[in-house]
Amino acid sequence: MSSPTPRTVTATRYPPVTSVHYELVPARRLSLDTVASRTGLHPELIRRFVALGLVDAERDHAGRLVFAPDAPAALGRVERLHTGLCLNYASIGLVLDLLDRINRLEAALRHSGARSEQPPWT
Repeated sequence: MSSPTPRTVTATRYPPVTSVHYELVPARRLSLDTVASRTGLHPELIRRFVALGLVDAERDHAGRLVFAPDAPAALGRVERLHTGLCLNYASIGLVLDLLDRINRLEAALRHSGARSEQPPWT
């Protein structure tokens, strides 16, 4: 009798699976005029905020600015920082980045179950 030949098992590496999201209903977008009327800000000031990166916007097929539904709230936040703390628009970008980072860190702490002796400052 012949001895069985040992089989070598090779590990097959598959590329990582990326998730694909299909939008069944396109996300509702707000026009520049709609955002301006909801916030009470001049459209040119909103364009400046987009150029400074203080609020996110996209361009539609015609090249016009379109905004996510939460854009009026983001613009309100920018204006509150500007008027309430007397910050210039360049520093508001830094403050917004820091506030977002703090929110992410606090959410990670809550998710990990770590307890702090002091309540969150926000």
